[in-house]
Amino acid sequence: MLGKIVELIKSEPFYIPNVLFKNYRKLNISDSEIIILIYLLNSDISFNPKQISKDLGFQLNETMELINSLVEKGLLKIDIVNKKVREEIINLDELYKKLSFLIVNGEDQEVKNNIYDKFEKEFGRTLSPMEYETIKNWQDQYSDELIILALKEAVFNGVNNLRYIDKIIHDWYKKGIKNEQDVINEKKNYKNKKSNKKLFDYDWLNERDS
Repeated sequence: MLGKIVELIKSEPFYIPNVLFKNYRKLNISDSEIIILIYLLNSDISFNPKQISKDLGFQLNETMELINSLVEKGLLKIDIVNKKVREEIINLDELYKKLSFLIVNGEDQEVKNNIYDKFEKEFGRTLSPMEYETIKNWQDQYSDELIILALKEAVFNGVNNLRYIDKIIHDWYKKGIKNEQDVINEKKNYKNKKSNKKLFDYDWLNERDS
């Protein structure tokens, strides 16, 4: 895929927004989809899938699948305009909105406390687009603090997969755990319960007879 991007740039000057290039995986955009977006950002607004396929060296059905995927992800629209002739045009307003949101929130900066960076640091590898989407879905429901605490708990237990972390988050959420102090209190309660259980399970009668 890198070769295709190089060929695009060599063929003629191409504009690639820095914020898009640095954050496209955070937007769950695949390598093939980023090529399509770069092409569309530098083309006229008319939607011509045959021309796109020819210029990029994609099969027509592959191009249509990528376009449909980007539409489903809310990154572009195909608008229909009726002038003298019905025409389909590319609408990238939603992509620009998402990029603007990244800039406003500072997520285009290489900030070490970024939640995705924390996961990649703990896992020792780059997150997959699916993993980015999973974390993003968590953020829609839970606080970043709770997610990071669950990550730390998983790492402490020697587990580094999102399924395990998801179970921790759901379990804590059911118990009303929202922050670090809640986690500390829960662990104290758990230890106290275990201590009390050992206390009551002890064979006091035999102890007195010995």
